[in-house]
Amino acid sequence: MKKTVILFVMLCVTAAYAKYSATIKPINKYTKQRMIEGKTWRKNCPVDTDDLRYIRLKHRNFYRSERMGEIIVHKDVAAEVVEIFRELYEIGYPIRQMRLVSDFRGSDYKSIEADNTSAFNCRPVSTGGKKWSKHAYGKAIDINPIENPFVNKRGHIAHTESYKYQKRSHQNSSFADKAMLIRKDKAIKIFEKYGWKWGGDFSPYKDYQHFAK
Repeated sequence: MKKTVILFVMLCVTAAYAKYSATIKPINKYTKQRMIEGKTWRKNCPVDTDDLRYIRLKHRNFYRSERMGEIIVHKDVAAEVVEIFRELYEIGYPIRQMRLVSDFRGSDYKSIEADNTSAFNCRPVSTGGKKWSKHAYGKAIDINPIENPFVNKRGHIAHTESYKYQKRSHQNSSFADKAMLIRKDKAIKIFEKYGWKWGGDFSPYKDYQHFAK
């Protein structure tokens, strides 16, 4: 009985602080099927689903309320991802929505168009080539990608809704403005405290939405 309890705790970790809550679970048959049908995982991916974890967590949104989001990350970073989003919750950082990229048939473009915060997606790097992205390992997170666009070395932004955020400075107190990540922001420092690197520091291109480890 004791071993069963310990195993359960290891497989299903629940963290609760004040109003924040999160759960970490292994990828079950249902979630794996979602990933396969949603084109985010296949047999030639660099990690097996056994090495990934499914997280549900509470976050603040853009509408003065809270909701549960879902995200898949590598098992090695799952616990700290829960802590990172707890701290983001506590500072009031808003997230428009957090859904699996499987809901967008594995399309990074469509996920971004929906301003969706996400992590695991078995795909190559967005800069071109055959190299696997950190997302393919579950060790990268893209946050509020419309407010925090990818800008190539020529200054091009692929998503028209992101044009207004090309100027990287806070302008007002709207939720969208709060979601924009600027170098001095607490949200960036929270990720860095856990050893994650921010794409806003990349050169010659910028990936403001991107955190990786």
